[in-house]
Amino acid sequence: MGKRIRIMAMVMMLLFGAVLVQAANIQFRQANKLATDPKNPRNVQARLSLGRGDIFAGDGSVLAHSIKTPTGVYKYQRQYPMGQLMGQITGFDSPIYGKFGIEAQYNSLLSAHAQPARSISQILSPTTSTDSVALTILPSLQKLAAQQLAGRNGAVVAINPSNGAVLAMYANPTYDPTPLAAPSTTVERDAWAAYQVKNSAGYAPLVALTYQRSFPPGSTFKVVTSSAAYDYRPDLAAKYYPDASSIALPNTNLRLQNYGGGTCGGTVATMLPPSCDTGFAELGMDLGADIMWKQASGFGFDARPPLDLPGVATSNFPLPATLKNNDAFLAYDSIGQHDVTATALQNALLAAGIANNGIVMTPHLLREVRDKEGNLVRRFTPLKWLTATTPQTAAQLSTLMQQVVTQGTAAGVGFLPANEVAAKTGTAQTAAGAVNTSTDDWMIAFAPASHPTIAIAVILPDQTLSATGAELAGPVMRCMIEGSLAAALGQPVTNTATTCEG
Repeated sequence: MGKRIRIMAMVMMLLFGAVLVQAANIQFRQANKLATDPKNPRNVQARLSLGRGDIFAGDGSVLAHSIKTPTGVYKYQRQYPMGQLMGQITGFDSPIYGKFGIEAQYNSLLSAHAQPARSISQILSPTTSTDSVALTILPSLQKLAAQQLAGRNGAVVAINPSNGAVLAMYANPTYDPTPLAAPSTTVERDAWAAYQVKNSAGYAPLVALTYQRSFPPGSTFKVVTSSAAYDYRPDLAAKYYPDASSIALPNTNLRLQNYGGGTCGGTVATMLPPSCDTGFAELGMDLGADIMWKQASGFGFDARPPLDLPGVATSNFPLPATLKNNDAFLAYDSIGQHDVTATALQNALLAAGIANNGIVMTPHLLREVRDKEGNLVRRFTPLKWLTATTPQTAAQLSTLMQQVVTQGTAAGVGFLPANEVAAKTGTAQTAAGAVNTSTDDWMIAFAPASHPTIAIAVILPDQTLSATGAELAGPVMRCMIEGSLAAALGQPVTNTATTCEG
């Protein structure tokens, strides 16, 4: 009996010791972590008992602001006046699900924080308040993109190539962040569940098709392949590739065919406007995996674009080691198929790099930050991200991309000659099975080619096999180019122009 009592006493002492250790762990070791955890109910209540700074668009429109609530636990509620039009940019500030988008990226500025002293009185009595964040995004262009994509899955990204400012970034499906900031737990949970439901194409609103999801870029990638030839093997840029409707792929019994079964060939200068698959596949194999990867990474593939939003996806070009002794895969990679992927953001940066003499600027949404009194806290300074190619190569590709519009695959889109559009189409075939196939339809462009002020990427994924980038993405691009050039001149951006019908 005494032995059992001793054993029980030891067990109880061990359990008591474990309780003490855990209590010490919580009270001391993890105290700061738990105290600062954004999911801590006390922190949530304290946070929502204070207002947050405003988020403004490039034209001064309010994208997010806090209002006082007459009743309830929280004194303030976040509101998003433009709802789903800007939802994937502003993100949300949710009592349950935390923050995302601009709300998360610039939370330290939008939430109450100590302000730098600007006077002796402020030195003696430090102030705490919020800052406001002004973005580059233009609601007029955002609305234009939304009108053009209405009822369809797709994405539009428009960038100023000279400074990297994102002027439009819209995708379907999208979401309204307002319910996620509601004081009602039921409303928040219902909205969160609804926004995670995938549509028939497999896309959920909380994953933006503009910068969080990538697709095979198809023939838009031929701009990269052409650049590789001009930069590293000008002899191959001048090489004449024989006219063919298909070519045999090395070490396989397969053949790579031109889209639609046409026959083509020539040099880079003659093959890019009609988008010759066979010729570019042979060019890619001649260039080799090392050069192709080097050029792709120069434009930003295999690196996370430094856009000031959380969750930006990386576009992919396979590492040279994975293509060693596998020219068949390299042939398809060189025309933007197989395992090459690009986000709409990445393809907009590709167009912007050519437009900006080979320099890819850091993409950004932030324009400036101001304190509660309107004093400038900081303004975004344009930064170079990458040197993708030489000015000479960029100039050559600009000329060829203008020929894509005047006599190549985009000749039937209807771009206004005065807009001097330089473009490249892309129709990436995506196999969904042995029988069912579809296409991801692309277009990238910039304008005016002589002094570019806008670079744009458009994608409409999961289209029928007979669709093309020129046919489906072309009209959206034409409208966005017209609207962007009007905005640059300070003119109204509408959706009613003769060549830009809703």
